[in-house]
Amino acid sequence: MSIADVINGTGAAGAAQSSGTKKKDQLGQNEFLQLMLAQLKNQDPFKAMDPSQFLGQLAQFGTVTGIQEMQGAFTQLSDAMRSSQVLDGASMVGRDVLVPSDEVTLHEEGSVHGTLDVPTGLSSLQVNIHDASGALVRHMTLPTSSGAQDFTWDGLADDGSRAAAGDYAIEAVASLDGKSGSLEMLFSSRVNSVTIDAAAGLVLNTNDLGARPLSDVRRVM
Repeated sequence: MSIADVINGTGAAGAAQSSGTKKKDQLGQNEFLQLMLAQLKNQDPFKAMDPSQFLGQLAQFGTVTGIQEMQGAFTQLSDAMRSSQVLDGASMVGRDVLVPSDEVTLHEEGSVHGTLDVPTGLSSLQVNIHDASGALVRHMTLPTSSGAQDFTWDGLADDGSRAAAGDYAIEAVASLDGKSGSLEMLFSSRVNSVTIDAAAGLVLNTNDLGARPLSDVRRVM
């Protein structure tokens, strides 16, 4: 029986553990060395083990121990990061955040405020707002000056009437060198609560823009 058998629980020590006489979570270094010395003393002199086998067993033990220590370190790091996320999330509740979105919510009163990062050299820039059926409700022409540019939809349709409260699709269409494309639009929303998600990490639950991962936040206000 080799030391590897003992480590894997396939030898006499493993049988003792399975019978409940003595249980240990792992084989320590002292026990490993004692087993190695016992194996050296009790080996058949006519069938002596190759020294390379001992080295292989020692390497195997070192690998298992190293993996266990690494797993413990990663667990501690994960716990620390989770605690940090909880603290970060708590500080975000009640704050307004700026996140990208192609949908906005218009309330019965008030307006919608957004921000665009306008590149240099645009020939035109428009914001189009569509209702749930896809109909164009409002068309706004914005200045083409480069840099961060704030804009506001006052909630009015093109005919001057007040648009119905609800969700709207919104897009910014820019023209550059004769080609048209969309620009990312950023909107502000208040954080009502936060959720720690195992896959997404810290998730912000906003009042108008739904659940958003922390990575979406461009600005905290």
